[in-house]
Amino acid sequence: MKVSIITVVYNGEATIAEAVESVLIQDHTDIEYIVIDGGSKDRTLEILNRYRDRIDVLVSEPDKGIYDAMNKGLARTSGDVVGILNADDKYADAGAISAVVAAFAAKDVDCLFADLTFFKTEAPEKVVRYYSGKDFKLKRFEYGDMPPHPTFFVKWSLYQRHGIFDSSYRICADFELMMRFLYTHKASWTYLPRVLVRMRTGGASDGGLKGRMKVNKEIQRGMQQNGLKAPMWKIWLKYVRKVWQLVRRTR
Repeated sequence: MKVSIITVVYNGEATIAEAVESVLIQDHTDIEYIVIDGGSKDRTLEILNRYRDRIDVLVSEPDKGIYDAMNKGLARTSGDVVGILNADDKYADAGAISAVVAAFAAKDVDCLFADLTFFKTEAPEKVVRYYSGKDFKLKRFEYGDMPPHPTFFVKWSLYQRHGIFDSSYRICADFELMMRFLYTHKASWTYLPRVLVRMRTGGASDGGLKGRMKVNKEIQRGMQQNGLKAPMWKIWLKYVRKVWQLVRRTR
C-alpha cells in the first residue's frame, strides 16, 4: 500500500528538520513524501534542500494559507492513503506508518485515526497532554470535538468523492473536513490504539480567549455547513475534555 504524506510549512526553520526526518526514518518502504513550502523567508527552504533527493515532491511558492497549501499537496498525491504531518510535529517512531498500513489491511475502512501526545520544545520527552481517539463517537461533533487530525489517515478515494479542504476557513477546515467525511457522508473508520504523532504545544488554534472564540465561531460554521445546529455554549464544553487530557497523560 502506497502512503502519501503531506507536510506544509512556512518559516519553519526551527522544527522542519525533525518533521522531515521522522518521515524519512519510517520502516514502511512505499511512502511518497510531499512538502509544500509557502515561500518561507527564513532558512526553511535551505534546510529542505538538504533532503531534496529523498522528498518526492517539493514545492516552494506563496499560498493563501495552510489549507490552500494542504490542497496543493493533495493535488500532487498518488498514494492509496494520505496522511498530513504538520511542520512542527513528528511521527512517534519508525513504525508509525507500518502500523497504519497494517490497520488498513486488516479492516476495510475509508479512514483511521489514533492517539497523539503533546510536548514542549524545551522538554521534548515529557508528555504534557494525551489526546486519544479511543472514545470518539460521531455525537462528539455536536460539541465541536473531533479525533486528533494529525493522526487521521484517509484513502485518496474519499477525497475524490467528498472533496478537499475548504480553504475559506482560516483555522478549522480540518474540523469541517472530518465532519463532512465522518458525520455527513458516513465514511467508515477504525481506531488504531497507539500513539502515531508527537505534537508541539502551540499552533494556529491556540491563542487565549480571543483565539478560542475565533476557533469556536469557525467550528459552529462548520456544523451549520454540515447540517448540524449546536448552541455556542455546547461547543465551549469541549474544553472540559481538554482539561481531562492534561490530567490523563497516559492512555
